[in-house]
Amino acid sequence: MYFAIIGPLVCVETIAAGSGIRELRRLRKLYGPGRWRKRKGYARIRLADGETALAELHWYEATGIGKREFKIKRIL
Repeated sequence: MYFAIIGPLVCVETIAAGSGIRELRRLRKLYGPGRWRKRKGYARIRLADGETALAELHWYEATGIGKREFKIKRIL
């Protein structure tokens, strides 16, 4: 599903870090080594049909690499 983040990420917290991430091997292979963390937060997004909504987002993040693979977990 395509979407664009149009507001700031708020209430950001870490869900898992290091070996607690199931996808760690794939992330390191795809993006490189780093201190990977799975994070969640809330932001206003614009969906492909132009509708805007507040959503809970999950993503992976590493120092020096940045935020990768945003997913919408639920629309609020």
